[in-house]
Amino acid sequence: MAEVSVTHRYSASPERVFDAWLDPKVAPRFLFATPAGQMIICEIDGKVGGRFDLTERRPDMGDVKHVGEYLEIDRPRRLVFTFGVPQFDPGMTRVEVEIRPAGRGCELTLTQRDVPDQWAEGSQDGWTKILAGLEPALAGRKAAGWG
Repeated sequence: MAEVSVTHRYSASPERVFDAWLDPKVAPRFLFATPAGQMIICEIDGKVGGRFDLTERRPDMGDVKHVGEYLEIDRPRRLVFTFGVPQFDPGMTRVEVEIRPAGRGCELTLTQRDVPDQWAEGSQDGWTKILAGLEPALAGRKAAGWG
């Protein structure tokens, strides 16, 4: 099993960045959103023990479901959840999002634990694109960094 870690800086406040992960209006713009896909399900129960389902219809893959359960919510510093994509692997991983103030904005570090070795490289790339897409999502745009 592997561990994947990605860090990104934002001009937005820690609170805005944190809230984006749990906001059903903002999250589908960057979380698992690809340029050619259409988010058809965005269910977020943003509490400890709550679950999420973001399902995107992708022209080349069909419906891709991203699911998990929130384990820790400490606004605006820390968000921890289980994460899985059942159509590719029945297992779940653990994702930890840490947000720290940095200058006039913040720095976010995402760590995904227990990643099957065959998915590590793709997970690293995917999270890098997701974090890059968060800034345009805060501005009301869909992420465009996938391809």
